[in-house]
Amino acid sequence: MLDELLGRAELKAQIADLKEEKHHLERQLAAEEERRTDAVRERQEAEREVNQLQDRIEGLEERVERLSESQTERNELSVRTTQDIRGARRKNILDRIRSVETGPEGALTAMVTETVPDEIRRLLDERSALVQRLAPCLVCIDDAGMIAVAIELTAPPTPFVEWGTTFRIEPQWVAPAEPVTVAVVRSDIFALGVYDGSTLTHVTDVTTDVMDAHSKGGFSQARFERRRDQQIEDHLEHAHEAIETHLTENSQIQTSEVVVLGEKTVLGAFSDLAGRRETVDATGEPKSALEDAVDEFWTIRVSTL
Repeated sequence: MLDELLGRAELKAQIADLKEEKHHLERQLAAEEERRTDAVRERQEAEREVNQLQDRIEGLEERVERLSESQTERNELSVRTTQDIRGARRKNILDRIRSVETGPEGALTAMVTETVPDEIRRLLDERSALVQRLAPCLVCIDDAGMIAVAIELTAPPTPFVEWGTTFRIEPQWVAPAEPVTVAVVRSDIFALGVYDGSTLTHVTDVTTDVMDAHSKGGFSQARFERRRDQQIEDHLEHAHEAIETHLTENSQIQTSEVVVLGEKTVLGAFSDLAGRRETVDATGEPKSALEDAVDEFWTIRVSTL
């Protein structure tokens, strides 16, 4: 009653409200401080993660740079010389390599198809990458580092690694060891011969007048293409019969290898006769085309490492 009379009751109520508001604000302040502390902690953790990621990025960039430099060095490696050799020169070059003599286990010969042998890696060091690039190839290296060549063979053997006093290069790896029947076939020409590794003996040839390409369309073109296809088919049958006749009349070479060279699109017609078939760029008249095809097929490449 006295507080009301003196007006203190209203003041006390205001004071209570203010205290409650103050308490509420203090709780808000404490919560905000806690949130700010969490935010600072989260920011610091995020900064640490950013720093760690940056370190990893820099490390990976350095690794990429090192690998790029290493790849560049490998790419810059190149063979000292490269020669495509055939015929008499082929024999001369290979005889020269075979003539090298060393002490016991001083000459390494290796047929490399995929993985470079450790022996070559030790002898050539970083230049062994060249062997990987040239494979499949026959590698000849001496222990003094005077000779180091890779030879791409016509008839490569199975992989091997061999030390000796001389380099091992078998004649049949680069040219026929005995006469083989060889033919060159295009859609318009055919030539047959016998090749003994040094001399090509011409047997027979056939030239067919195959129609040129048709410039019109529609039914006329379809009829033209059928006639042209028939001409090519007949030509290939004649070539097939010529090879069979030759093998029959020369029974002494019946078991020798038959090699058919020429256009890729016609080689399939000789799958039953040919031990080997390969596309070659043989142009011109039948006899010269056969000579060019034989030269191309039995050409070997010699690279100095």
